Amino acid sequence: MGCGSGACGTSKDGSPGGCQSHGSCASGSCNRMNVHDWLANLPFSDPESNCRVIEVSFNNGSRKDFFRNITLQHFEKGDMIAVEGVSGFDVGMVNITGELVRLQLKKHKTDEKSPDIKKVLRRASETDLAKMKETKAREAHVLIRSRAMARQLKLELKMAEVEIQADGRKATFFYIADDRVDFRELIKLYAGEFKVKVEMRQIGARQEAGKVGGIGSCGRELCCSSWLTDFKSVNTNAARYQNLSINQTKLSGQCGRLKCCLNYELDTYMDALQYFPDDADMIEVARSRAFLVKKDIFRNLMWYTLPDSNKQYPLTIERVKKIKELNRQGIKPEELEPAEVITGKPKEIEPVYADVVGQISLKSLEKTSRKRRDQERNQNPGRRPQDNRQGQNRNEPRAQGAQQSGGGRPQNRSAQGGQQQRPNQPGNRQQRPNPNRGGQPPRPNQQPNNKDADKK
Repeated sequence: MGCGSGACGTSKDGSPGGCQSHGSCASGSCNRMNVHDWLANLPFSDPESNCRVIEVSFNNGSRKDFFRNITLQHFEKGDMIAVEGVSGFDVGMVNITGELVRLQLKKHKTDEKSPDIKKVLRRASETDLAKMKETKAREAHVLIRSRAMARQLKLELKMAEVEIQADGRKATFFYIADDRVDFRELIKLYAGEFKVKVEMRQIGARQEAGKVGGIGSCGRELCCSSWLTDFKSVNTNAARYQNLSINQTKLSGQCGRLKCCLNYELDTYMDALQYFPDDADMIEVARSRAFLVKKDIFRNLMWYTLPDSNKQYPLTIERVKKIKELNRQGIKPEELEPAEVITGKPKEIEPVYADVVGQISLKSLEKTSRKRRDQERNQNPGRRPQDNRQGQNRNEPRAQGAQQSGGGRPQNRSAQGGQQQRPNQPGNRQQRPNPNRGGQPPRPNQQPNNKDADKK
């Protein structure tokens, strides 16, 4: 259930905006244990017979109580009102009104005309709300300090939550303990430290999880913190009836106890199990004994296995009852006659893929490039293939003097004294003049060039 005003969504920059109604959202979405009053808009023939008791929630739905409206004001869901407290007043939010309150009173076995029901004082003023806000800001500090004091006294208890009355005159400490705890000395320390009237109230692990809140393994908010008010006992038999594996990790909730949702579908399983035979854990056939492995409750099948085989055989309930009746008469049937199990899942059609491996060959690309080179050669028969040396224009033909007349290997450049040298290319080193060129005699410490000597 989301906030109708949209104030609980995200802001423009993507950051969570939070509830701008500060807990007084008209839709009640920010309130735990929220209740929808589905009888609020129904007309009644006798307005005087309308229920004068209203249900008020405190601490964002963590606690609820009934109060009698003796004022002439009409309150609706979400209104903040001041009610009677212990030696003062308290501020809460109206949860439900009207005829639905009578159903809640009947559920809690409370008389509508009981004198123990406290009264509604007035609609909460700005002063009352400011006082409540100031008091609620102290609860976190009081909780931390109370835990430290309980640890100093070495008491085996865990302080779960502290709720301070709106006027700051009373504080209720909710604690968890496995055994009985003597906290008389602790109450004196709390009263002297916090200057309030102290009330100690013991709760269980499930109630603590409801006060703390969280997300369950199903991905939704915990039932105990959203709508569940009465906690029934849960044991492992509920898991056995539903054919669940007894795994403590998977069956336990946030509180460390068995999940409350194990009881939700238990009645449906119990109704289905009444048609299964009770004494069918073992049946006898001519081959050997068959032992029960599991029960498929909603298909009305019982799966058996044989000692000399790992295969499991599904049998119908009627077949199992017939075999048990034959075994009582001393007759062992020849076969189990397993039932045919038809799955409701449609068969997956295996997709057909085209084999495209080898469709593209590199040989065709090589043939295309070879044809292109042959065509260029035929068009320009006097040119050599393109030169890949750096800095040289690939389309520029070489000098005619650099080639031999027969198209063979070019001659040594040192023998051609009158040949024009190539200019220095950018990025290349400048060539130093060779002293051996032009027929100059070699230096004394240098051996003469054999090729030049032969030519001379």
